[in-house]
This record gives sequence, C-alpha cells and structure tokens, in this order.
Amino acid sequence: MGNNRKANDAMQSTSSEGRFSYEGLDRVMHEKARLGILASLAANSSGLLFNDLKQLCSLTDGNLSRHLGVLSESGLVETWKGTSGSRPQTLYRLTADGRQRFTDYITVLEQVVADAQQDVQVQSVDSRLSGGLSPI
Repeated sequence: MGNNRKANDAMQSTSSEGRFSYEGLDRVMHEKARLGILASLAANSSGLLFNDLKQLCSLTDGNLSRHLGVLSESGLVETWKGTSGSRPQTLYRLTADGRQRFTDYITVLEQVVADAQQDVQVQSVDSRLSGGLSPI
C-alpha cells in the first residue's frame, strides 16, 4: 500500500518546480537490461528459465547473471533451482513485492509519457519563438 502512495505522490506534482522530477523512477529498474528482464518476468507470472530469459532479453550469460543478481538483492526477483532429468535448471520469477514495485514503476513511466505528450500538444514551436527568438 505504501508503494502505491509513493507512486501517486511522485505523479501528482503539478507545480512547475520539479515538475519533471519523477521520484518513482527506481534506478534499479530503470536500467535497460533490467527493465527488459522485469517486463519478461511480469509477462510470465510462473517464471522463466535462465536460457529463456537470456533469449528474450538478448543478453549474454554474464550480463544476465549480473543483472539478476542486482534484481535479487533488491528483493524484486526470486530464484528457484531444480533439475530436468540430469540437467540443472534455474527459474526466475518476480516476488510479490517485485511485481507491485514494477507495477508502480510502470505507472510513473506512463505519467512521464503523458506529461511529455501534454506539453508537446500545449506548446507549439511558434509560441516558444514568439518572444523574439528565432531558429539558428
């Protein structure tokens, strides 16, 4: 519940001061590879095997392992070990907290896009140049 409040508070800044400073953008999730990992796991609630995740995210073994380590340390992802026949397998999935935090993060990203679109629609190039400025 506290995470939803944080996301809402971060989005409700309507003053011009710090308007585009989004507190809900978690640096752990914001990195491109980790965002891809989280999106893949969110779309597959039962989890994904390491090799499937590697293929979906186009990452090397080392890169994927490192990013999964960061996500695990942050409590976003959990690891399950097992075997299939004689082959060891590792499954990753979002924790309950990880799923909520990712949902909150996506909500803030949606607000970033909405704010950018709103400002583009409101301000035309002509209105910004009306103060005597001209393109160079």
